[in-house]
Amino acid sequence: MGSEKLTFEGHSGDRLAARLDRPEGPHLATAIFAHCFTCSKDIAAARRISQRLTQAGFAVLRFDFTGLGHSDGEFANTHFSSNVGDLLAAARHLEGMGLAPDLLVGHSLGGAAVIKAAPDLASVKAVATIGAPADPHHVTANFGDHLAEIAARGKAEVHLGGRPFTIRQEFVEDVASSKLEDALRGLRRALLILHAPGDRTVGIDNATELWMAARHPKSFVTLDDADHLLSDAKDAEYAADVIASWAAKYVDLTPPAKPVGAPEGVVRTSESSPDGFLQDISAGPKHHILADEPESYGGTDLGFTPYQLLAAGLGACTSMTLRMYARRKGLNLTHVEVDVTHDKIHASDCDTCTQGEGRIDHLNRTIRLQGDLTEADRQKLLEIADKCPVHKTLETGAHVTTSLA
Repeated sequence: MGSEKLTFEGHSGDRLAARLDRPEGPHLATAIFAHCFTCSKDIAAARRISQRLTQAGFAVLRFDFTGLGHSDGEFANTHFSSNVGDLLAAARHLEGMGLAPDLLVGHSLGGAAVIKAAPDLASVKAVATIGAPADPHHVTANFGDHLAEIAARGKAEVHLGGRPFTIRQEFVEDVASSKLEDALRGLRRALLILHAPGDRTVGIDNATELWMAARHPKSFVTLDDADHLLSDAKDAEYAADVIASWAAKYVDLTPPAKPVGAPEGVVRTSESSPDGFLQDISAGPKHHILADEPESYGGTDLGFTPYQLLAAGLGACTSMTLRMYARRKGLNLTHVEVDVTHDKIHASDCDTCTQGEGRIDHLNRTIRLQGDLTEADRQKLLEIADKCPVHKTLETGAHVTTSLA
């Protein structure tokens, strides 16, 4: 994933700091990510969701609202309507770059903001929210006893997430008057609502209210035991994967023609973070899996290990080969299951190996066949298994060429 820093003018003319994450393959669509209240564009959930969308072919703009993160301006002078204004300014900036947004993703209050902004953006086809309030006024629940001080003095210092923020009466009045009902009724875009039942910051009843007010097409996906900030990497990954898969139904992600000499296209592996071993593996915008290492090896155990992927290739190819043969011969094969394990063995223990010394890789394959099959049928299918193309590649070897891009 290529990431570039850029700035643009926000609702009041202040320079807003942003990152544009571009796909390593062809650019197929554009998304904007709006962060949660008093958060920033660089929180873990924002980075993970952006990275997953780039794997699907999206360019993703994530930016800091006025007065937050690396953006200019005074947070004390902002409110919900100014966040919506910043979003619209971000969309205009992307349009000027020839990257008009197709998808809006908003987290918490950012989710309410993308719902409010979407009807004013003709290019947007889909909107996804994560832990969003049904009413922007919900955010004032974080101010506790300070609400009376804000009303009396016009402002107060409130600690949110361990940091002090000045909240003015204008903010309270703005969120109180900002309603989402009209925006939801006039959304006319696909809506995805993601919410955790145990969210203690924005309760699950907010998701119910959003769902009831919105019109179809709309979808709801539970985030189970995730917290509001999706601080667990597994929860952020799940949300990212759901959004990417769902968006593909509403945003055209048609890939360009496959490269000459690569009939199956390019399989791209991109590390999720330099801190661990998690890898995003994509084959075009439609197909995505994860590779990782077990926790005992310093990984996070969120995906297949490389050797498990190798075993999966052999197992899948074997099953497909058997199915094609059974169809062609009219065999009553009702189900195929292939177990593959990987290990190292001494070359001297291998009857069919030409290498006589040292240790070699050994893949043990066990095939289960179901159906009304004769013993001759079963033996023939066992023989056919060895004709699987991946099996032949592994047995005869393959040539790998490597170059720097």
